[in-house]
Amino acid sequence: LRKDLDLGLSAAKELEVPMPTATITRDMVQTLSGHGYDEDFSQLLLLLAGLQAIPRELEESLRLEGAGGLQILRRLTLPLLRPWIALALLFRLAQALGLFDLVQVLTRGGPAGSTESLALYAYLQAMRFLDFGYSATLVLATFLLLCGLTLAGWLLWRLSRGTGLEVGR
Repeated sequence: LRKDLDLGLSAAKELEVPMPTATITRDMVQTLSGHGYDEDFSQLLLLLAGLQAIPRELEESLRLEGAGGLQILRRLTLPLLRPWIALALLFRLAQALGLFDLVQVLTRGGPAGSTESLALYAYLQAMRFLDFGYSATLVLATFLLLCGLTLAGWLLWRLSRGTGLEVGR
């Protein structure tokens, strides 16, 4: 009779989801629920603005010289889109570092912390373990990381301006 009523650790171990499956499940739910859709849409608009800023005369001149579609993409479109792609990646990184609600609701960072984001980790340090100083340090370090990456991207963009790859000239 006791074995029938035992719902302890042995039952929980059998229901545990393997780590890669939990991450894939989180990503699928994020995609299917439309969570993050507005960020994806804004990044698409950002890249579309970058594409529209490329002068069509440059593409026409490359076509007249005999360049194919892949050569135009590699030698014209991607170099001129580089600042726009960097900005979109920076936005995506900021969104990924701040992912909290979906992970908290779905898995609470489990199993074994495999789906835990930095924002959730900082939250757990503050609210579960009452380590507010460490949590504040994590948030500040994340902010400084994003500021540093933004500054590095801006400096690289400024350095590339002298090579003729700037948009709008």
